[in-house]
Amino acid sequence: MRSEVIEFNKSQRKENIDFYAGDVVRVYRKIKEGEKERVQIFEGMIIAIKGGQSSSPMITVRKVSNGVGVEIVVPAFSPNIEKIELVKRAKVRKSKLYYVRDKAAKALRFKFTDASEILPKEVVKKKQEKTEKQVSQKSEEKKEDNPKSEEKKEKK
Repeated sequence: MRSEVIEFNKSQRKENIDFYAGDVVRVYRKIKEGEKERVQIFEGMIIAIKGGQSSSPMITVRKVSNGVGVEIVVPAFSPNIEKIELVKRAKVRKSKLYYVRDKAAKALRFKFTDASEILPKEVVKKKQEKTEKQVSQKSEEKKEDNPKSEEKKEKK
């Protein structure tokens, strides 16, 4: 029975996640507001990964915003998650960093390594090119969607 469950999870799993507790990541979440859909970026430290062997592990990401700790728990392969991007990696000795909740941000003395040092340089360049293309496409779409703003500029 257990082997059947493991095989099913492997078949449902899309890819291995290359994130660990202590990594600082950007989570791009799709949020639907009325008829519009936008992408919200949440940048924080992974304090736990639960169900790492399952078909969709749950990632707990924490950040401090205006002095208030904010945590989100997201499935790694959810359709509402556009992508999860590695920013920095810290060397930690525990798999669950729940003690981070009790500490102040300055009290945590993690040594971070930048993602550009971890990832191959070709991957970093491709990601930068991709984001530049997306930004240019979005700016072009906004110009097409707002003909009124162009008319105002012409009148001036």
